[in-house]
Amino acid sequence: MKQIIQTEKAPKPMGAYSQAVVYGGMAYLSGQIPLDPATNQLIEGSTAAQTERVLENIKAVLEACGASLDSVLKTTVFLKNMDDFPAMNQIYQRFFAKNPPARSTVQAAKLPRDVSVEIDVIAALEH
Repeated sequence: MKQIIQTEKAPKPMGAYSQAVVYGGMAYLSGQIPLDPATNQLIEGSTAAQTERVLENIKAVLEACGASLDSVLKTTVFLKNMDDFPAMNQIYQRFFAKNPPARSTVQAAKLPRDVSVEIDVIAALEH
């Protein structure tokens, strides 16, 4: 049976989706954008600053699932502009310093609320 995950430590969903779904020992996280969970407002700033906020949000949802950044198996990074890859990657590497997950990175024509970066994650639960 699937378990719906909701934490106040990450932004509230803006539509008909869950922050994460846990099923069969896995956590499937919806894409996170750079919203401040305290205000549910977009953070301003560079792609690097937005990436940091996105990954902090992901970390909070993972913890609510019973997982962590270390248990992430796959990420998908959506960038508004592929020229921002180096800025995103510099922050991303800090969060996944050892044994990084598999990753796809794509340029998207338009992201929610016109942000620079969105990331979704699949992780194994830690027991």
